[in-house]
Amino acid sequence: MSLTPTPASAPTAPKNLGMRKNGHQWIAPKKPFRPTAGLTSYEARKKQRDTLQAMKAKEKDMKEEKEEIRQTRITKIREKRAAKEEKERYEKMAEKMHKKRVERLKRKEKRNKLINS
Repeated sequence: MSLTPTPASAPTAPKNLGMRKNGHQWIAPKKPFRPTAGLTSYEARKKQRDTLQAMKAKEKDMKEEKEEIRQTRITKIREKRAAKEEKERYEKMAEKMHKKRVERLKRKEKRNKLINS
């Protein structure tokens, strides 16, 4: 029962192959071609495919949510601008006409908008 590490559990250093015959020491030596090394079982491929599909669905939901927030912001800005333009138009009319007549026109235009839309 010694507590010294055994040679099998010690980390192994890469084997020193010495100098290359062709002198290309900077190029890593190639490993032998193993055509079956990258093959995975059907279950593993299916699991990977399912996780990828779930991730893409989540990404799509997040993108849709982000776009929806963007569109609501844009519509708010458009409505605000339209209200501002309408207010300025009524102010211009008020300069030329009487206040009560402008109010009547406002009401009349609102009725027309409700009928037309």
